[in-house]
Amino acid sequence: MKKVLPTLLALGLAAGGLTVSAVAQDGSAQGEARKEMRAGNVLPLREIERRVLPSMRGAEYLGPAYDSAAMAYRLKFIRDGRVMFVDVDARTGRILRRTR
Repeated sequence: MKKVLPTLLALGLAAGGLTVSAVAQDGSAQGEARKEMRAGNVLPLREIERRVLPSMRGAEYLGPAYDSAAMAYRLKFIRDGRVMFVDVDARTGRILRRTR
């Protein structure tokens, strides 16, 4: 069971648009995001969410992921059974891409 659960989790997240490496780095990515925020290199997650969430009316917000290499957040939403992602530049808050 210990080996099956991580494999299923990785497959499920990869199918949802996140790479396995992003999942494996989740804990370190969060720390990296905090470090970059304290250094003034990226905006706080709450600021990113404040900018993006109003544009996603009718969708349920499932949460963020941070990619330290790209310095970008990926916000995950679901609406009418469809998963959507909004990629946001963590430095500027600019929306890079929306996938529906």
